[in-house]
Amino acid sequence: MSTAVSPPGSAVGGRPAPADPLRAWASPATWLGAAHLLLDVFFGVATCFLVLFGLFWSVVLLPFALLGVPVWMLTAWVSTGLGLIERTRHRLLLGVDIEAQPMPPTQRRPLRYAGALLRDPGVQRRMVHQVLAAPLGVLTSGIVYGLLAFGSTLLVMPVAVLVAGNDEAHLFGIPLASGTARGLLAGLGLVLLLVTPAVVRGLVSVDVAVARSLLGPVPGALAARVGELERSRARVVDSVEAERRRIERDLHDGTQQSLVSLAMTLGRAKARYRTEPEAVGDLLDDAHQQAKDAVVELRGLIRGLHPPVLSDRGLDAALPALAARCPVPVELTVDVPVRPPLAVESIGYFVVSEALTNVAKHSGAAYASVTVTESDRTLWITISDDGRGGADAAYGTGLRGLADRVSGVDGQLSVDSPAGGPTVLTVELPCR
Repeated sequence: MSTAVSPPGSAVGGRPAPADPLRAWASPATWLGAAHLLLDVFFGVATCFLVLFGLFWSVVLLPFALLGVPVWMLTAWVSTGLGLIERTRHRLLLGVDIEAQPMPPTQRRPLRYAGALLRDPGVQRRMVHQVLAAPLGVLTSGIVYGLLAFGSTLLVMPVAVLVAGNDEAHLFGIPLASGTARGLLAGLGLVLLLVTPAVVRGLVSVDVAVARSLLGPVPGALAARVGELERSRARVVDSVEAERRRIERDLHDGTQQSLVSLAMTLGRAKARYRTEPEAVGDLLDDAHQQAKDAVVELRGLIRGLHPPVLSDRGLDAALPALAARCPVPVELTVDVPVRPPLAVESIGYFVVSEALTNVAKHSGAAYASVTVTESDRTLWITISDDGRGGADAAYGTGLRGLADRVSGVDGQLSVDSPAGGPTVLTVELPCR
């Protein structure tokens, strides 16, 4: 959004304002802009106090068992609410819509989430605006109040003295007995009142520019987001292509070979039936077993892609089979009161399947747990094991594949796996 100051006569904030001083005085934009600026000092002092109060206690309580961490998170959320109030005030009084910078996604670990809030540029810029709101509010409100008060006083006082007949009255040390002095003071008051709409227009433009730069989206965030989505799309395409090649390889090396062997066995049974009908029993038994083995292979392939029970009954019905097939004992907890979208369910199933496969193959764990919950329209999946640890998404192709698949729905994957274990894999999948 542009933060340029509106030229005279264009607009006060987002509302049209005439350039003619007399017409500007009758314009609602002038009065709404003046009201906004006069309220700046009250909102500025209140928001500055709340934010500085929260920051102060966040620092003071931090050494005491990290009590400052929840205070800091509460301060960040209070700052978000204050930013919403400020943007609403701009929209109602000035007709200016300021888009909000989204908060960082919530995380299950308080320390990690507190760190994300501390590093987030949107949180930092919003608090800077709220700390600066007090001195800026004093300045803008003081200027507008001074113009209105002094202009009105200079314009009205000489007339009031003339009507009262008080020849000994003084204003700012200037005797009001002289008609020339009264005329000069009244003229000065009129000039102050005539320039007030232009000053209000300029101050509102500056106020809007500051609010947009600090309360609005972080510059470059949209471009970075588009770039991340493009990279995510490329990773998803690569992941799907790799999955397609894997399926082709499994079909060619497994199921296709079984079906070819079955066809050859049936062909031998057919040829032998013409000469030795009573000797085809063994061949038919062999063909029957091969057919059952091919069906088992196909079922395993389908189950790894998208089992029918997942579509019919959801994750709480499909995941127990995965846990039961894992060679490592798995404690499964599924609490999903509202079924997520099918795409999210499929990715969640894939994540659990691949993670348990990695646990069985590489971790050396004796125990694993899987927890699936849903809150605030977000599906949380946590897979942990007591294995040797050392898993790193930057080096393991399996974890990179999971991250690519998760990023396809704007999800996030984090791995906490110190050497020696335990390993905790956390996946966040938005359900919107």
